[in-house]
Amino acid sequence: MAFGKLRSSSAAVAELAPRGGGICAPDPIETGLMLDLLPVPAVSVSLEGGKFHFLALNRAFRIAGLGTNAAESPLVRLLGSQLRRFIESDETHHDIAWQFGEEVDCRYFRVSFARRESQIGSGRCLVTLVDQTSELRTEHSLRREMATDSLTGLPNRAGFSDQLENLSADNAEGFAVLVVNLDRFSRVNACMGGLAGDELLISVARRLKGALRGRDILARMGGDEFGVLLTLDDGPGDALHVAKRIQAALATPFRLSDFEIRVDCSIGIALGADNHGEPEDLIRHAQFAVKRAKTSGRTELYHLRAFDIAREQFSVETELRRAIENGDMTLSYQPIWDLGSGRIVSFEALARWTNEEGVALSPNDFIPVAEESGLIVPLGRWAMEQAALTLATWDRRVGGDCGVKVAVNLSAIQLQRDRIPEMVQAALEQAGIAGSRLTLELTESAIVSDPDRISRTMMALKDLGATLAMDDFGTGYSNLAYLQKLPIDLLKIDRSFISGMLADRDKIAIVRAVLSLAQALGMQTTAEGIETNELAQTLAALGCTYGQGYLYAQPLVETDAYALLAARNS
Repeated sequence: MAFGKLRSSSAAVAELAPRGGGICAPDPIETGLMLDLLPVPAVSVSLEGGKFHFLALNRAFRIAGLGTNAAESPLVRLLGSQLRRFIESDETHHDIAWQFGEEVDCRYFRVSFARRESQIGSGRCLVTLVDQTSELRTEHSLRREMATDSLTGLPNRAGFSDQLENLSADNAEGFAVLVVNLDRFSRVNACMGGLAGDELLISVARRLKGALRGRDILARMGGDEFGVLLTLDDGPGDALHVAKRIQAALATPFRLSDFEIRVDCSIGIALGADNHGEPEDLIRHAQFAVKRAKTSGRTELYHLRAFDIAREQFSVETELRRAIENGDMTLSYQPIWDLGSGRIVSFEALARWTNEEGVALSPNDFIPVAEESGLIVPLGRWAMEQAALTLATWDRRVGGDCGVKVAVNLSAIQLQRDRIPEMVQAALEQAGIAGSRLTLELTESAIVSDPDRISRTMMALKDLGATLAMDDFGTGYSNLAYLQKLPIDLLKIDRSFISGMLADRDKIAIVRAVLSLAQALGMQTTAEGIETNELAQTLAALGCTYGQGYLYAQPLVETDAYALLAARNS
């Protein structure tokens, strides 16, 4: 719009100028009358003897405060070099943006130099100015509003990104981004309402601002997350020092209504020196570090290797989802032996996966990914169905009950997200076997995550006739109240206590105590990780019921497991 006006104004004067001499040889009175027809400031300028002269100017030019003679005009003082270059050039038109005045009352013009081709070399031209102050101030105001968080008045995510980009352009490595996430903010919002939550955010912002240095930039990234842009003088140590100051600032409880609430925070740091991509990547890296900080409970620095591991896990998740959908997973079966009779009483079903590249992945690699992504639910359903069908197949081969149970693990995430009793019942009905043929193994962490809900689930599973085992006993919370209240039939003693037990008096004492506790509560026990006959005999003498480990067999494919069962129990 401004360019159009400028060209029209300049062209209008050029057209109004006398044909005989145009603007080059005007009558001053006539030229002044023509310039007064323009709605924008305009002046006819000549360059003679190295000095500028105003041949004529209009009323709008004087009102704009641009002076009445060339010697005093800020136009010549500030734009003289550009005006000189135009007059001495072969151009007929040239536009520039010009900022005039102090910061408070600064004005913005679009300045146009113009002349006819026939006037090139005459030393004269017409200058017109379009005042864009109002539009630019509105634009700046909108930009500022779009880059500012309305609640705290701090820069928002967009404003923070802009400042980060500016700093990274000037200082390639000597800066860092901190992301601060409030750990209990959602509880405040849920219990006390949105207004209390807003009040808390404002109070947190004030404390954070007070904990920072004057040149540090604080922003609210969104929700309960704040960002800090730091200039580093002494390397990463500066960022860690500021993180400690932030934690100290938030240590004092906040007063909301009649409550005093302490808000903990998790802090992730990304260093500019470690970033080789876009400035925005630095924010993502700091947010990634925050997620690790929530797990570790300490301030975390972003490391490229950790990010690569996360990318690998996303790749594993994609392949695992495809493997579950395409039926590419398999189950292996590890026998569990009766230490007294030497017979196989059960097989533990263990998920196994060989990916598309033919690499066999350990359960330690893909089970955590399955739990984090929610794939543990379809994976657990598949394992339950497959284990039950395998047991039914063995029964058919012997023409009746093959004499063993099958044990299946239930993940804590699976217990939270799936309807376990219904899922188990469906698997039993599909296979045509009784619930008493199943042992369902739960970890201590699964039980303590939601004791009341897990208790109801376990009662429903007991109604189906299933045996319930607490897996890896002793490695978790070991709350004895759960053993008394919950319908647990069997304790599995973790291999960390069994391995090397004969050479460690403390381990022997722990195993003896667990066995005594189980006997007092009427529970059976299984020792994991048995690798020698001496260890098996010692555990049997101490009263352990069952044993499992490489002494007996590694996890076997279905056909090999059945062959071992037939040979041992025939």
